[in-house]
Amino acid sequence: MLLILTGSSCSGKSTLAFPVGERFDRLVVHEMDESGVPQNPSRYWRNHITEEWIQRTLEYQADGVDLLLTGQTPLGEILAAPSAPLLDGIAMCLVDVADAERRRRLDVRDPGRWSEAAIDAYINWAAWHRGHAQDPEHRPEVIMDKGAPTMAWHRWTSWTANDPRWQTHILDTTDRDRQDCLAELEQWIIRGRADFRAGRHPLSLDWMG
Repeated sequence: MLLILTGSSCSGKSTLAFPVGERFDRLVVHEMDESGVPQNPSRYWRNHITEEWIQRTLEYQADGVDLLLTGQTPLGEILAAPSAPLLDGIAMCLVDVADAERRRRLDVRDPGRWSEAAIDAYINWAAWHRGHAQDPEHRPEVIMDKGAPTMAWHRWTSWTANDPRWQTHILDTTDRDRQDCLAELEQWIIRGRADFRAGRHPLSLDWMG
């Protein structure tokens, strides 16, 4: 099973993923960009690296191991990746934070590095993530335009916000204790695995219908 923590920068994805991963058996944790990110990465690059990680997930899947993956890839890109239908299950969690706190974290992480335009880009990307998490019809062109030709967007572009397969858990880290956030994330993983084993997970192997 592929469990994804997505969201714009400085929401707390990696801070939560690695310690929560230690609480589970047969679960590995990786960061999508751990092998490096090109300068000014394109949507094409993100599509390519997403497919690579799905292939890695399939290798883990064959050994009965789940992958908890952090990155900025939203649900629509995961579902459209060429090999996505081969996954036993897919679960998505958007790790989010208030705009003012994201600005503060960016400045603390890399003091003086970010221009206002760069910070605004992260804020806008976060806002888009929120909309996408709730509704597949929320500005899909943001990820579809200039994407890789191998992406199968048609798999979900006819879905609506009421489709049970369009499911993203939202974990807001604003003004919250780290242990509290870890507890919520742990419960999300437990529920996702339990739903999959019980055959009621909305994005299990036959999600394309």
